[in-house]
Amino acid sequence: MAEVSYERKGAAAVLTIDRPERRNAVDPATADELLEGYRSFEAADAARVLGLTGAGELAFCAGADLKALAEADLSDAAHWLDERSDGPLGFTRLTATKPTIAAISGWALAGGLELALWCDLRIGTETAKLGFPERRWGVPLIDGGTQRLPRVVGLGRALDLILSGRIVDADEALAIGLLTEVVPEGRHLERALEIAEALARFPQDTMLADRRAAIEGIGLTFAEGLALEARSALPTLQTAIEGAARFAGGEGRGGAGAGV
Repeated sequence: MAEVSYERKGAAAVLTIDRPERRNAVDPATADELLEGYRSFEAADAARVLGLTGAGELAFCAGADLKALAEADLSDAAHWLDERSDGPLGFTRLTATKPTIAAISGWALAGGLELALWCDLRIGTETAKLGFPERRWGVPLIDGGTQRLPRVVGLGRALDLILSGRIVDADEALAIGLLTEVVPEGRHLERALEIAEALARFPQDTMLADRRAAIEGIGLTFAEGLALEARSALPTLQTAIEGAARFAGGEGRGGAGAGV
């Protein structure tokens, strides 16, 4: 029985971890299915945004299935740390070429939070709770959490969560920028898909170029980042000229159509 579903919904592809009896924790077989779904998304030109979610309302994902980890010996577990792998939870060492949105209800813990951080945007319900509680069991972060969390919330706040293992609720997560938006219970995937449709309507080449420059510019010097931005924008000039002509003709005046 598949434990990850892949389905197309309009302009989006939706990956759903379907192990609610394990709070959508990821075991090796589930990780393989996540990677397969990610590859399907990347290969589908018509799928412009990836939505990542968990089945049910209780949990987005509780991280790696620690029962499965407890049964592994050291040699079996060591391959998870191989930097050449695609990531212990499937694709967490890869970077998507198109926008990604996490739709979170309930718990997003440990590797589950790392999966959410892998996404560009995170939509959470009022029940969302996020954190790295594996700190108390001595399990390290190996799905990008130490690198992505500081980029999302800043080093100080990231170290608070990484060192303490404390869990934050939806209001605090929104306040520190860990969540992009908070919605009523049950609306997380619906809202993610609304955003996906809005992103899909934008001129894609310029949006993807800007996204790529922002992601790849992290860690570069300011001058290097500006050069990357210029290189990324250059192939989109024709789109920019056409867009400027539409604006000159009255489209989008007064902020019409802005936002998602």
